[in-house]
Amino acid sequence: MDSTDDRVPPGVSAALVEALAADGAVAGLRVRRFVPLAPGPLGERLITADQTNTSVVVGERVVVKWMRPAPGGPPDRAPDLLAHLAAVGFTRTPTPYAAVYHGGPGGGLAAVVTGFLPDAADGWDWCVAALLDQLAGGPPADLAAEVGVLAAELHAALATPTESVPEPVTEMRDPGWAAGGRTVLEATHQLLADLHAEDACWLAARAHRLAADIERSREVGRAYLIRPHGDLHVGQVLRWRGGLAVTDFDGNPTLALPGGGALTEPAARDVAQLRTSLLHVGQIADRRTEGRHRAEISDWSRHAVDDLLGAYRRTLAERGLAHLFDERLLRPFEVEQECRELCYAARFLPRWRYAPMGVLRSWYRD
Repeated sequence: MDSTDDRVPPGVSAALVEALAADGAVAGLRVRRFVPLAPGPLGERLITADQTNTSVVVGERVVVKWMRPAPGGPPDRAPDLLAHLAAVGFTRTPTPYAAVYHGGPGGGLAAVVTGFLPDAADGWDWCVAALLDQLAGGPPADLAAEVGVLAAELHAALATPTESVPEPVTEMRDPGWAAGGRTVLEATHQLLADLHAEDACWLAARAHRLAADIERSREVGRAYLIRPHGDLHVGQVLRWRGGLAVTDFDGNPTLALPGGGALTEPAARDVAQLRTSLLHVGQIADRRTEGRHRAEISDWSRHAVDDLLGAYRRTLAERGLAHLFDERLLRPFEVEQECRELCYAARFLPRWRYAPMGVLRSWYRD
């Protein structure tokens, strides 16, 4: 494909990359540079799978992600995190080259320019494919530990001081996450009532049990906070020629829903979302195989979340950062995340409802 789409005229992405490589100004835009970009080929093609924003590959080496306005989160979230990761030398993410803003003071984020990873597939493809291969008699889908190591390495990098972020780890007392989780639970039931009566009735009958698990976050009176990835699910974990990499630091779209999130959160927030996304991989595989391997998938899912957690904890401990992670927050945050997934499905993607509902039904059997 030689052009982008109607929102990004052909040639605009290549012209931006050319200007960045020449270290020149870009008309009408402000540029924030992270890593120098060398000159190279400028052919364009659109990444058609990117549905929220518009991503264009330039010269098979650079990706320009043109941003749509994000009503839920701060406009500089991704650039600030990418700058921090570049400063600490974290290399397990596409190389961050620049963030580009609309001209004038206070202009919003227009685009993020990063390296292109050859043969990259996101986890909704490669994780699901690995599990389906196992179910068909192939090798075991032993992928979770590797993902857990990546998450811990990311958190260790985010917790490393830099000149721009001299104190990346803070403490909070009496954080009040339970109240936010209860708000999300209530909103979930209201939205489901309009979408699917059977699921709404099931949730209402077990709401007290979900609420009790959410309330367990009150056991944590003091927590360490970092600026987390913010939307860490397997879809943000790319497998490419060089191994695994984490991408897309734009924040969690479900946080624009009731009880939306903060700039800093416990590391457990990322881990909870990553673990539930592995359970969603199981739900996807179960649907694609029409329930024929449900027992095997259930067994894989249990082991996968445990393997991820074990590898994550070991890696954090090896870096002297075990204190960042409080396991008592996992189940409250996991329940809240599944409720957020249901809210998101109800408002924007109804066909996705089956995955979080499948997870909740597996947790709260009669």
